[in-house]
Amino acid sequence: MSRLMSVADGPYTPPVPVRELTAVSADGARLHVEVHGAADGPVVVLAHGWTCSTAFWAAQIRELAPDHRVVAYDQRGHGRSPASPVCSTDVLADDLEAVLAATLAPGEKAVVVGHSMGGMTVLAASARPGFREHAAAVLLCSTGSSRLVAESLVVPMRAGRLRTWLTRRGLSSRAPMGPVTPVSRRILKYATMGAGSTPAMVEACARIVHACPRKVRYAWARVLDGVQLDSQIGELTVPAAVVVGTADRMTPPVHARALAAALPQCHGVTELPGLGHMTPVEGPGAVTGAIRELVAAYGQLGPHGTQVDSSVPIEESA
Repeated sequence: MSRLMSVADGPYTPPVPVRELTAVSADGARLHVEVHGAADGPVVVLAHGWTCSTAFWAAQIRELAPDHRVVAYDQRGHGRSPASPVCSTDVLADDLEAVLAATLAPGEKAVVVGHSMGGMTVLAASARPGFREHAAAVLLCSTGSSRLVAESLVVPMRAGRLRTWLTRRGLSSRAPMGPVTPVSRRILKYATMGAGSTPAMVEACARIVHACPRKVRYAWARVLDGVQLDSQIGELTVPAAVVVGTADRMTPPVHARALAAALPQCHGVTELPGLGHMTPVEGPGAVTGAIRELVAAYGQLGPHGTQVDSSVPIEESA
């Protein structure tokens, strides 16, 4: 059964997928995968961030599904993907390769979108053969490649060792999140969203984040603390666009600008005024528009009616 606490109605209600399946990663980890939309449309693959799930992409899925095939998956330990004792950027890359192999025909291309830890997943996979086979273009959304804790603005004080220590303590806390309350909504909004976020946006994000198991949240926080993916940026040879909110405290615009400067084929940087870290929820139209632009410029259709190679380890979910 899903651990997701989703909103019951409105634009952030998770759409019902056309198909659900389980992709099996290199180490045997099982990943919950959803396929939405038009079977013969251009493909978009969505990788969510830390403490989130496929529900995070509800607005993008709803907008894109009428004329795209949209693939969304739960990172290991998140949503409906079981937790794994192994947590690293290498296994995130393994997992993305497994999802691409399970949902795309050989040689079929997709626009791959990563938010936060999902963007780091894309960077970690950038030199992998399976990623290069299937990625036509990339959208890096509210993410960074290194110095995540040192550059974080969640703690409102001057940069330095004390701010870094306090940020590390807060982000890697083992304390349970507990139920969604008015206080927890205010804390979440301050840390991860812009001041103009609506109550519906905050509620959607709070329900998704609070559903992430405490042990999973802590394990991946430790990984993010040590992320060093600068060398992988140059391996991302497909066209890549970058999106960030100007009020992002988790991965401030300094990260987006550094990515854009280092990308071999930067399609452009979009800084969304007043938005925080949760850009796909806070600015759904802008993020969806950026995806559509990449699809129009670089997306490719796969062979009509092609099937995934039967040798790929895929198991339909019950």
